[in-house]
Amino acid sequence: MSETAPYASKPELSLGRLYGTGPSPTRSEFQRDRDRIIHSTAFRRLQHKTQVFLHHEGRHFRNRLTHTLEVSQMARSMARALLLDEDLAEAVALSHDLGHTPFGHAGERALHAAMAPFGGFDHNIQAIRTVTRLENRYAGHDGLNLTWETLEGILKHNGPLINADGSPYGKYAHEGLPVGLDDIPAIADLLLSTHASLEAQAAAIADDIAYNAHDIDDALRAGLIVLDDLADVPLAGPVVREVLARYPDIAPNRQAHEVQRRLITRSIEDVIATTAANIAAAGITSVEDVRNAGKTLLTFSPATAEAERGLKQFLFERVYRHESVMAPVRQSEAVVTDLFARYMQTRDMPGRWGTAAANASNDNALARIVADFIAGMTDPYALDEYARLFDARVDFR
Repeated sequence: MSETAPYASKPELSLGRLYGTGPSPTRSEFQRDRDRIIHSTAFRRLQHKTQVFLHHEGRHFRNRLTHTLEVSQMARSMARALLLDEDLAEAVALSHDLGHTPFGHAGERALHAAMAPFGGFDHNIQAIRTVTRLENRYAGHDGLNLTWETLEGILKHNGPLINADGSPYGKYAHEGLPVGLDDIPAIADLLLSTHASLEAQAAAIADDIAYNAHDIDDALRAGLIVLDDLADVPLAGPVVREVLARYPDIAPNRQAHEVQRRLITRSIEDVIATTAANIAAAGITSVEDVRNAGKTLLTFSPATAEAERGLKQFLFERVYRHESVMAPVRQSEAVVTDLFARYMQTRDMPGRWGTAAANASNDNALARIVADFIAGMTDPYALDEYARLFDARVDFR
């Protein structure tokens, strides 16, 4: 890899892993993290987990895995341009959704509501639980034994969790801190009041860029909108008008792809230019400067950030709340809610989950086992379990 900037994370300076391993002659520590994530069971399960649109045969909607791969590619592109460690950016991007439930955000909302009496459910914390406790492939330890920097990125890629005085930060000021922050196996404190590395910040904003572009594409495929509907929408509108003016006679699917391609490119270029200016203005010269900057440095420009909020509002109103999306959302929420209640009542889970449930000492411990089990399910497996337990099939069509 080419020389990185002074403020990039350095694999040779990593704080290390909870369980010591010998050095690799061919891979950096962050490359090893990336490879462990790719080979994990949780990563493979993403191919059968909903992103936004529930699966319809032949429609080629994104799933959680294809979304993750798109995020990874964008995070690497930004890391390369900013002279960051591409492998750490990729590792965080590949693992950022490992804690998501089946059925996308609908499943997460349902599980969070079911877990409310037991501390709630947070997909970032669940991702940490997945890579530190629930993956059980290694002979010598539970979890993937990732480096401190990758764990930090998974937990804090969207920003700190607490302020310097210990009070909840950002969204947690309204929701309260998730349960489990005091029980994360890591070689050192994950510093909940500081920002994560620029590599982790690249993964976070790549998630937003990917969402914007592929949700437009999937909404067009689903017939919920047409390109003309986007002509006056912030961020996407100028690109749509440009493409329709230049290519008025090509097939709509090709117009849509051209819009998506240009929207991604311009968003990434905006982030790169803005971040370089932010780094220079803040006098950032080390990764510790990044963590202690008191703000996210890898950002959209103010104008693009405002336009991006406008695009998200359009997608929320016209796509995410469309009845053809909401009807299966309500069904999937009911599936997760009913599964949770049944498992809490009967402890009837297969394999190690049933054994752990039978030995749970109280309802809090049982609820966490049930949440771990449900969160790890794919969409088809959740539906199969529902059919087994309730003798009923759910048809989302």
